[in-house]
Amino acid sequence: MHFSIPDTQDIKGEGNSTFTAYNIHVNGVFHCAVRYSQLHDFHEKLKREYGNAVPGIFPPKKILSLTPLQVDERREKLEKYIQSVSQDTRIASGPLFNGFFLSAQQETQKQEAEDVQLDIYLLNGHKITAQISSTDQTDDVLEVVASQIELADEFVYYFALFLIKEEDGSFSIIRKMQDFESPYISLKTAGNKHRIILRKSFWDPAYDDDLLEDRVAMNLLYVQAVSDIERGWTLATKEQSARLESLKSKGSKKEYLRLARTLKYYGFVHFKPCTSDYPVKNTKVIIAAGNKELNFRVRGEDGQIKEGSFKVTRMRCWRITTTINDANSDSEDGEKTTDLELSYEYLVAREKLQWIAILSEQAILISICLQGMVDELIMKKQGGRMKRPQDRIRGKRSDFKRRDGNVVKSTDNLFPESPTDESASAAQKAKDSVKKISDKLHSVKPFGMAGHHSSSLHPVQIHTDKLQSVSFKQPLRAKGPSALVENDVFEDIGDDDL
Repeated sequence: MHFSIPDTQDIKGEGNSTFTAYNIHVNGVFHCAVRYSQLHDFHEKLKREYGNAVPGIFPPKKILSLTPLQVDERREKLEKYIQSVSQDTRIASGPLFNGFFLSAQQETQKQEAEDVQLDIYLLNGHKITAQISSTDQTDDVLEVVASQIELADEFVYYFALFLIKEEDGSFSIIRKMQDFESPYISLKTAGNKHRIILRKSFWDPAYDDDLLEDRVAMNLLYVQAVSDIERGWTLATKEQSARLESLKSKGSKKEYLRLARTLKYYGFVHFKPCTSDYPVKNTKVIIAAGNKELNFRVRGEDGQIKEGSFKVTRMRCWRITTTINDANSDSEDGEKTTDLELSYEYLVAREKLQWIAILSEQAILISICLQGMVDELIMKKQGGRMKRPQDRIRGKRSDFKRRDGNVVKSTDNLFPESPTDESASAAQKAKDSVKKISDKLHSVKPFGMAGHHSSSLHPVQIHTDKLQSVSFKQPLRAKGPSALVENDVFEDIGDDDL
């Protein structure tokens, strides 16, 4: 998860009073606005629960009113603190963390708990109407949907809820929904053309085998496979397409899935066209994530599409930086622009590491995909399994301070067991193994993921030893240091393996 506090806002209190609220963004999307006193109360609760294990340094109280400069300094320190806390898996998966951010979202959006209907869609357009509470967290909603379609408990967390945006006759995936948010509130605040969909949450196609003998789970896989092929995310030749259509017309869903798994880019997530320093500076590139790699497609001078793959096990670490460009007086609106850059250190030869940079509005989403693949690799190495509903236990209710100083009971009813418990999910243990180092994260803007891909592209392999040196640009104004993620599945390799 990527937390940031890009700015603050002044909010009117009782009478003529005003107070400063800190705008917290999660994975590039505004989540809530909270006062310093609320965060201080949250910090004190964490210390009582976890003692000295709470990471980061919380900025101290001030007796006198803060100047604008001091407010900004406090904002930076709070951002650094929240980022540190969110990277501690034991804390971030616990009831205090989830309850606080769920409560803060509820207060920010002025949402009272009430019985509502929430529409969840499959990728074929089929609508599932779930009867939920408006403040139910993501896992609660997912389990309600799974129960409604009679998906077996052991397969519930093979799938997840995603927020998408419809655009140009297709859709882009905005993000995977987290358990410290209410899907109902998030959808309501996202605006028009947004929906919540149900799709698989794993990366390794081998997990398909677990689902093929379950009718409901297999149907969910089938619906997604058909969708990915139809929108060009998974490529098929004319002969393969004809065979797929024949299987589809016969209702041979298992055979369809088995054939689909052999196709190019099966199970990959595709991103909008962006710019990279690979193979040369300012190269236009289309990137996809899947099969334990980032896949690059670039058009050469001869017009042919060439392809390069970067294995996640060869990435020693990666980081996200934000560049805030000053307003251009020649632009129509004269507003500042924000650029997101994901760069990763890649092992291109024995004892030779090289930074590769990607400039993309979806940099955070790409980073999250990398982290998901790393977590899954570690889980498999440990012989773990997917989380199940029974791995969640009834949680105690917590009191959280509101902006006006009053307290509210958390609506957080269920939460995962501690990773140290014998029944804790292996996926959670995997997250414990991934070390994240961050000074702080920067301000970002919401982004989507377009299903843009041309089936006429015929990739030609580019050998990794032909990687060009990366030339980093000098930002006009960078806001804060970058966030660095170290990769625990990084493997040393020999030249023959490249």
